[in-house]
Amino acid sequence: MKVIIPLAGFGTRLRPHTFTKPKPLISVAGKAVLGHILDRLSEVHPEEIIFIIGYLGDQIREYVEKNYHYPARYIEQTELTGQADAIYRARDHVSGPVLIIFVDTIFDTDLRGLDQAADDGILWVKEVDDPRRFGVVITEGGYITRLVEKPTTPVSNLAVIGLYYVRDSSLLMSSIAELKQKNIKTQGEFFLADALQLMIDHGAKFVARTVEVWEDCGKPETVLHTNRYLLEHGGARENKTDNSVLIPPVYIAESAVLKDSVVGPYVSVAEGATIIRSIVRDSIINENAHIEDASLSQSLIGKDAVVHGASQHLNVGDSSQVELGH
Repeated sequence: MKVIIPLAGFGTRLRPHTFTKPKPLISVAGKAVLGHILDRLSEVHPEEIIFIIGYLGDQIREYVEKNYHYPARYIEQTELTGQADAIYRARDHVSGPVLIIFVDTIFDTDLRGLDQAADDGILWVKEVDDPRRFGVVITEGGYITRLVEKPTTPVSNLAVIGLYYVRDSSLLMSSIAELKQKNIKTQGEFFLADALQLMIDHGAKFVARTVEVWEDCGKPETVLHTNRYLLEHGGARENKTDNSVLIPPVYIAESAVLKDSVVGPYVSVAEGATIIRSIVRDSIINENAHIEDASLSQSLIGKDAVVHGASQHLNVGDSSQVELGH
């Protein structure tokens, strides 16, 4: 089985961080979001992972090659015309079953045994209170009959989490080709949901599998929420400090320096970061950032950023400098 991971988006909701790094490399609980996804793929032993890259795609390739040994292929999507178009770019490199994963999300589900699935495909879903922000599925008789993108009126509370298995990738690619040929768009883009709907209309049988854990990584507030979840569920790690107090759960990288500070709960501190005479809670501090005489909460501090004297919520991009009270 091959895996397709579309990664070409700009990640505008996570700016300023995504001005300098692609969204999948945003860090939560001491690891890039993409890394958490790739760790899960060890249980399916993919024949090849196809990364659809675009903006800052060289960083994606560098990260994967440095940290993983999966057989990998990188295909560039130069024009962002939608999810389905991104997947279609892999058409010459897939046959048979394919797993498609969007990396806005951290999930917890058992991916083993997919090659034994009897249906044409599986869409993983989660029950949500307000489905208007998501694509949802409508089921009847155990099978998916309709996919609706961001319904304005409640039709289902089963939100699609961005994880899909298709048994015959050639049928998927032909449906995307039909989608493009007929210029079927949603919100001006070619959506994967519309291609899957064509497959269903042509007789394909898709089932929905419910997951209990679905953590979003698309906005600053949801990145922090995901960081809290991962720290509570096995992602915490403590290291030595200098006259500092750690309030668990926290992730403290080995080379991070904490001096005369109180850190936690729910704080991730990356390699090379420094926190001096500060109070930090519910925040992510990225590589080589320097925090001094500050009090931070619900903050994202970018790589190589400097924060001095601040006492507030901050969303600071890479290599930025914030100094207050001087």
